[in-house]
This record gives sequence, C-alpha cells and structure tokens, in this order.
Amino acid sequence: MVAILALTVTVGIGILRGTAAPMETVTTSHSSDSTVDDADGGGRDATRTGLYVHVSGAVTGPGLYLLHEGDRVVDAVAAAGGFAPGADEQAVNLARILSDGEQLVVPLIGQEPVGGPAAAPAAGDGRVNLNTADAGALDTLPRIGPALAQRIIDWREANGRFTSVEDLLAVPGIGDKMLESLRDLVSI
Repeated sequence: MVAILALTVTVGIGILRGTAAPMETVTTSHSSDSTVDDADGGGRDATRTGLYVHVSGAVTGPGLYLLHEGDRVVDAVAAAGGFAPGADEQAVNLARILSDGEQLVVPLIGQEPVGGPAAAPAAGDGRVNLNTADAGALDTLPRIGPALAQRIIDWREANGRFTSVEDLLAVPGIGDKMLESLRDLVSI
C-alpha cells in the first residue's frame, strides 16, 4: 500500500512539473531514448547532448526547441511545424548545422533577413562570435578578408561549432601568428 501511494505521489509530481515546463521537447530522427528534465531550469540528463534553438519568424510553431548536436536548419524548421504561408524558403540555408543558443529567424518573402547566425558581437563585449558571425562580421577582423571569412564559415558548417578559439588553426590559411592576433577579438 505504501509503495502504491509513493508511486502515485511521484507520478503526480511529475505531471505537475511537466505542465510547468516552458519549453517544447523535440525528438529528431537521431535518437529516441533521450530525455529532458527542464521543469526546474536544470537542463539535460547525462544521456542527452542537445542544442537549444529559438525558431521564430515565418514558421508554423515558433518557439524554443531542444534538438540534437549535428542537427541542421531543416530539422529546426521541421520541429517548428514547417514554413508558414509567405515564408521566404530561399533565404534559409536548410543544410547549415545548428549551434547551441542560436536564434533562427525565417523571414517572409521580401523581408530583410534578421537575427540568427548573422549576429556579430558576443554579449555586447565587441568580440566577434565565431559560431554566429556572418562573413561581414568576420571580415571586420584584422587580416581576415572575404575569402578567409568564407573559409571560417565553411569550416563551421562542415565541422559544427567552434569549441575553442584554437579551433581556428584547423581553418586553412590561419596559423599560430594569426591566431594570436585574433585571440582577444573573437569569442565562441
């Protein structure tokens, strides 16, 4: 009898915590055994590696979505219910790999693309975020021209997020000397 009462209380608490969760949980095709406990803002369990992506603009269900490492923009758009009528589908690179904490804004046809990976500074400190900067923001860095900026973006799209500033050494054309000149100007 005590065991049944304990089980009932546990299930009841789980239901209450689940209704208070401010975030949608989305399972993509990579795995179905991952769980999220975010009712207290506590984050993910040890079996889950995920990305929090804010999808907004011309999608059916804008909101905050939890996706898997390696997921692409197409997965975020699908999680948000797909494109809304009038969405400018050509303005969105569906093949781009997502970064944790990014905002993906799907514009309407004729609307200027905003937000998402084009954000250059990190937290107002003036540094260029390697994981979110567009080519124009990267081009503002010393010794980084349009070609090298594109190589940085290509590396990011092929390999995922930069996990440290030292990852720049893997980008063709960036060596130790250039890394040292960029170290205080960039963030991840």
